[in-house]
Amino acid sequence: MGWGAVPAALLVALLGILYAGDSEPGTVDARVSAAAEGGGPWWRKVALAVDFLGEPVGAAVLVGAAVAGCLLLRWPRAAVLAVAGPGLAVAATTLLKPLVGRTIHGDDNLSYPSGHTAFLTAFALTAALLVAGRLGLGRTAGTALVLGAALAAGAAMGWAQVALGAHYPTDVLGGWCTASAVTPAAAWLVDRVVDAVRTRPS
Repeated sequence: MGWGAVPAALLVALLGILYAGDSEPGTVDARVSAAAEGGGPWWRKVALAVDFLGEPVGAAVLVGAAVAGCLLLRWPRAAVLAVAGPGLAVAATTLLKPLVGRTIHGDDNLSYPSGHTAFLTAFALTAALLVAGRLGLGRTAGTALVLGAALAAGAAMGWAQVALGAHYPTDVLGGWCTASAVTPAAAWLVDRVVDAVRTRPS
């Protein structure tokens, strides 16, 4: 996914410019939202369950479980990335929201890009990167795994956010792209820092 980081970052910036200061859905937003919000009570329960994974408690449980698993398997570098990948993705969305200034359901609800979508996408990306590296998958298989995980996680959380009316579809796309841009950079940074610490004279 490293090859896609730059286009993803550019798309985040482009969407941010297009929707800066807006408080209404665009044409595409309205059409997608109408389709996503058509489910009954059962679908709403599913959406709320998925949404919980992006809430502070749900996110902490996911990351904590990932870190514990990495430490049990003696993958300290992976444990660091399990925190850094999702953490930096969420931090990026938090910084971007006031800069873009797009809102939903009132001026206090900054919406672009979606932090929930960025978190779950980054978490899935991180897990897939670690699995691909540990299994020694080749470029094609590794890329397929990472891209598939990112798309599945982003689609699930994105649908939940739109179905619950918490975000516009373009907010979700921005969150997915933010994670796709930040997570490979986080992996690179963790590798550089860990390698530097290991090679530093004692």
